[in-house]
Amino acid sequence: MPLTTEFYQQPSLDLARNLLGCVLVHNGPEGRTAGIIVETEAYLKDDPACHAYTRKTVRNAPMFGPVGMIYVYQIYGQYYCVNISSGGEGIGEAVLIRALEPTEGLDLMAERRIAAQQRIQQFFGKTYADRVLKPTQLCKGPASLVHAMAITKEMNFWMIQDSPLFIEPAVLHDFDVVQTTRIGIKVGVELPYRFYVKGNAFISKK
Repeated sequence: MPLTTEFYQQPSLDLARNLLGCVLVHNGPEGRTAGIIVETEAYLKDDPACHAYTRKTVRNAPMFGPVGMIYVYQIYGQYYCVNISSGGEGIGEAVLIRALEPTEGLDLMAERRIAAQQRIQQFFGKTYADRVLKPTQLCKGPASLVHAMAITKEMNFWMIQDSPLFIEPAVLHDFDVVQTTRIGIKVGVELPYRFYVKGNAFISKK
């Protein structure tokens, strides 16, 4: 059963922390894939690293939607990241899902990741040796989990409470949470807005 709207109405930092241990699920045409959320990042309206920091645009519009609205954006021309709107109508905040511990559909995830790697190689005109993807590599980082879970730009503006992409209640309990600084940004680097499950082998970086 997906988490309800009430769950997403908590403050963005609390949501980022409390999503840890919950399960991200995609019931797609190819089958069901799922993974436990083990790493997140929050982006707040007064945060210079937040896409909504300056103003509302066509790109960041989902961040200004109701809580639970899915925000998928492109980075580096080839990769995507998935976020959940968290501030409420007109606020401009979101939580980035950074890493999953895969639990269902691992073979399908691996197929998708390999296919994505091949597309990227062709885009850059390069050829690399085939990689064997271990379970810990499938959803290790925001771009990897998007490929593994078959999350696409078309999911932008979907509501996570009522779509084929949704989040189920926590199945991981009694763990320690590390709160630290975020990764891959140039501003707001000092803000401790990243959360991950301590000691988990599936996080993107300690």
